[in-house]
Amino acid sequence: MQSNLQTGEKKPSTDTTPIFEIQRLYIKDLSFEAPNTPHTFMEEWKPEVELNLETKSNRIQEDIHEVVLSVTASVKTGSKPSFVVEVQYAGVFRIASVPEQQLRQMLGSFCPGILFPYAREVISDVVVRGGFPQLILAPVNFDALYAQHLDNQKKDKENDAGDEGDGGKSDGQAGKGGNGGKIGVH
Repeated sequence: MQSNLQTGEKKPSTDTTPIFEIQRLYIKDLSFEAPNTPHTFMEEWKPEVELNLETKSNRIQEDIHEVVLSVTASVKTGSKPSFVVEVQYAGVFRIASVPEQQLRQMLGSFCPGILFPYAREVISDVVVRGGFPQLILAPVNFDALYAQHLDNQKKDKENDAGDEGDGGKSDGQAGKGGNGGKIGVH
């Protein structure tokens, strides 16, 4: 608030400079399972990797938001699972003086892009500590995933409007992103 020196009245600040600050980055949850060890170590290592991504955000205070990036990597050799590693890497961000649409884009794309390298490092480290070869995840284009999420939402709304005779049922696929992941602001 700014104070008018002549009347002592307080007026809302007119400063509209966008603000973006990283307040904190942290591991919220971490899980590693290797159900078929030590037998997995005896087999030829030809891994099949399935990667799932999901983002969630919530408002903590007026301009303070928590964004959680969940990354799950399921690896199997042949028909048996080798390991599953899941990390929820989170950040607390201060975002102020940005339009609502831009805020949603920042929470659904920009912030997860900041979190992903940290989550990728945790996954790589945990996999090696679990006795397996290093798992290096490729970079992810969160802007493209977020755009895909918005397109899917738009299509779902159009389908809902055109399918009023189906009892309002949904296929539950809203928010799916590439690689089987979900992306967006939840």
